[in-house]
Amino acid sequence: MLKKLFHFFQEPPVQPVIEDESKVKSMYTHWRWRIFYACFIGYTVFYLCKKNIAVALPGLSQEYGYSNTELGLLGSSLYLTYGIGKFVNGVLADRSDVRKFLPTALIMTAVANLCFGLSAVFITPGEVTFFGLPTNTILLWLFVFFWGASGWFQSAGFPAVAKSLTYWYSNSERGTKWSLWSCSHQVGTFLSVIISGFLVGKFGWKMAFFAPATIALIVAVWLFNRLRDRPQSLGLPDVEEYRKEPVKKSANCDDNRNYVEIFRDNILFNKTIWLLAIAYIFVYIIRFGAEDWMIKYLHEAKGNELELAAMKLSSLPLVGIAGTILAGFISDKIFKGQRAPVNIIYLLGVVVCLFFLKFNTISQLDFVFIGLLGAFTYGPQMMIGGLCAVESSSKKVASAATGFTGTFGYVGAVLSSTGTGFMVDKFGWNGALGFWIASAIICVIICTILFLNERKKKA
Repeated sequence: MLKKLFHFFQEPPVQPVIEDESKVKSMYTHWRWRIFYACFIGYTVFYLCKKNIAVALPGLSQEYGYSNTELGLLGSSLYLTYGIGKFVNGVLADRSDVRKFLPTALIMTAVANLCFGLSAVFITPGEVTFFGLPTNTILLWLFVFFWGASGWFQSAGFPAVAKSLTYWYSNSERGTKWSLWSCSHQVGTFLSVIISGFLVGKFGWKMAFFAPATIALIVAVWLFNRLRDRPQSLGLPDVEEYRKEPVKKSANCDDNRNYVEIFRDNILFNKTIWLLAIAYIFVYIIRFGAEDWMIKYLHEAKGNELELAAMKLSSLPLVGIAGTILAGFISDKIFKGQRAPVNIIYLLGVVVCLFFLKFNTISQLDFVFIGLLGAFTYGPQMMIGGLCAVESSSKKVASAATGFTGTFGYVGAVLSSTGTGFMVDKFGWNGALGFWIASAIICVIICTILFLNERKKKA
């Protein structure tokens, strides 16, 4: 069974290179655009099936009487499976056909979402079931299981996209293209809140899972039609050869080492990847700290009404889109493919924004500082664990590299949740802000080390 499964996902063979330059140019122009928008739309839909939980939580609490701690198990289950799955699925994606791997991951995510909603249809609340446990308890653990399963399948989405973008776009343009694609995170989050919020208001919390799952199933079929694997599977030359750019030895597709050797040398024994992974922990502490705790901070520390606090937080992903795109553009056009200087500038911007947010007394300016905080956070989030990781390893382990750093990122997500709560309890909100600022400073130090190491190599 497993042998048949691996055979189904097996990476398609390399085809003889097309000699006609005009045909190569035409095919590259067509497929690069097609691959890009398919990856963007596909990953946006993954987020429809991920951020819908936030809209459903009040309904789950009201209907079943779950405490905040019990509801917190749902988020923890996804963080855990997503973090581990990102690395495992990254290794699998490197050797798999993106055309099959990505749609399958989306289909299984949809199935997990459907099962989440159907659990409440087939189990009646208020009854005593197995071993004398209340129905609500049984239902909670079913929710945790299916939401954790959803996290595992969702974690297969990013590595597959990382492989596509790495193979279809060269180093000189990858920053811009990667940053544009990365906006699918924010677009997906925004659409999920809007769509799920409307459906929950009209039809109840279950529709927040049924509708996104239906959309995901349709889009998965569409993705299979749109996507293809590497350029070489279509008879096209390597993208660097097509664009007449130098190829790093570590990124050379003609590398004759086997996968285990490439994985060992470019990930396990790669100091740069380890530094990026550690830096990514602190990026995620800042990211999830702002996303998960900002409303509570504004409400308790600044006395904002919840509606106003939510409006202020909405500026985080919206301005974050501009910051993400600009980060890629600056690194490509101004710093000629160097990512570390942009990361350093952006992370220093995080420190400044948090400092001004703390001491600002003009309510309207909070929109500005929170928006800029999103811009300065999402830039390094896009580059450190994604773009920098693939460019510091080999194309043959691009998915595994992003999966490796992504796992560390979700360690940061857990630390952000528990660490911020601990700091607030012990030291108040000043402690939380200090925790985020310290994380940004540590990340600046790591990025500075990476920048200096890169300059030594070129000297």
